[in-house]
Amino acid sequence: MPLRVATWNVNSVRLRLPLVQKLIGEAKIDILCLQETKAQQTDFPFDGLKALGFEHIHAQGQKSYNGTAILSRIPFTPGDQTRWCDKDDCRHTIAVLGDGTEIHNFYVPAGGDIPDPALNVKFAHKLRFLDEMRDWFAARSNPNNKMIVVGDLNIAPLEEDVWSHKALLKVVSHTPIEVEKFGEVQRSHRFIDAMRKFVPPTDKLYTWWSYRAADWDAADKGRRLDHVWVTGALEDRLKGMEVLRAARGWAQPSDHVPVVVTLK
Repeated sequence: MPLRVATWNVNSVRLRLPLVQKLIGEAKIDILCLQETKAQQTDFPFDGLKALGFEHIHAQGQKSYNGTAILSRIPFTPGDQTRWCDKDDCRHTIAVLGDGTEIHNFYVPAGGDIPDPALNVKFAHKLRFLDEMRDWFAARSNPNNKMIVVGDLNIAPLEEDVWSHKALLKVVSHTPIEVEKFGEVQRSHRFIDAMRKFVPPTDKLYTWWSYRAADWDAADKGRRLDHVWVTGALEDRLKGMEVLRAARGWAQPSDHVPVVVTLK
């Protein structure tokens, strides 16, 4: 049976619960990983999501900011919470499926506007977070590990992951230091870019369009900030990938769109 795993920075799970319902109705998702849920445990809509068929939920959140959650139709065991950068800001959620496959759902810090860690503590936080991710996965590296890493990683690494490589070289999310550290994380466990397995790196590929554009679709100044990686042990199970661009045009949309990967 195919397994359909989706990742989406929902930008408030309570506000966009109707869009979550629309998504799962149209895309027939088995496991949905959400970022920026913006809901502490007492406010998280567990009942509403369980009513949509996701009986197994592992959510970590805080009021108004951050938050990650894994929703599944399939039973799983929640993984231990990791404290990144000495902060309890709910940026990583783990689910372990019955066959041992680990799903890691991340929300990497955005990094603010100034790409200089000496001048911008948010950017310094982002770079430290990436360093810790690299070291954390490197310490667990094993060719037999079955891992799926998804989430809003807040970096567009390739030239064709942004609308203009030249224009964005000094813009947070596409700066050389971020791209370098992104690559270090990816190489730390030899992760395979599942999205680029189906879309050549010479083709444009976006998952985010700014709210600031008067007509996001016409301007098409996007970036690929959302990612899906798998370990080599799962590569031959990859069967398809979809970026649900149409979701950016839904009523009250997130500025990110869902990405769905199908595995055998």
